[in-house]
Amino acid sequence: MSAAPPQLQLSNVYTAYDKADVLTDVSLSVDVGRITCILGSNGSGKSTLIRSILGLTRPRNGSVVFGGRDITHLPTHLINKIGVACIPEGRKVFPKLTVEENLRIGAYRERDGGVIAKRLEHVYAIFPRLRERIRQLGGTMSGGEQAMLSIGRGLMSAPKLLLIDEPSLGLSPLFVQETFNVIKRINDSGITVLLVEQNVHQTLAISHYGYVLMQGRVVASGTMASLRDNEEVKKAYFG
Repeated sequence: MSAAPPQLQLSNVYTAYDKADVLTDVSLSVDVGRITCILGSNGSGKSTLIRSILGLTRPRNGSVVFGGRDITHLPTHLINKIGVACIPEGRKVFPKLTVEENLRIGAYRERDGGVIAKRLEHVYAIFPRLRERIRQLGGTMSGGEQAMLSIGRGLMSAPKLLLIDEPSLGLSPLFVQETFNVIKRINDSGITVLLVEQNVHQTLAISHYGYVLMQGRVVASGTMASLRDNEEVKKAYFG
């Protein structure tokens, strides 16, 4: 029996701003039902990689395929419609909307009130604190609570693939641990995750496979055990 095709596959992707390439010949795949991580320092091209997948900055060469469909030139809203959701860096909640209003925005395409109610219950089961604060304004919540809200909003679209960009950024160590535990639980529920992070210890602890980006190129890839032993990773992260 043949292995299932990847949920997401990038092949020889070059992405540039003006004439300067930021991503150079990037190829990677994200297997169905797994957590795949992208490790890299600031300026390595991680954000451009996410923008390339979402159609926000189109590759000048190469292809992005999701679920067997070439989405390289697909508009961003259609990429979301077919099952790709993103938890952005810095959380980006709507500060003057309530918790519930923020969550409902994540299901903006869904017209069935019953479906939306079930999705809300699913999010509240993962994040009981959000249920307690459904009328609280997003901008008045702590960083950790906004992280919950941002992830919950992403789940409201019932994604097949969840892109999570720097979830530990600006969080206390306690909330970092809690956030990574939640990401693991989301993956255990059947959602494929592409996790883009600098926090190598926490990321390696929950991921199945990973890639290391450096100056816009993939310089290493492999299982978590092989990445821990990789000289490029050791040099970049462990000294």
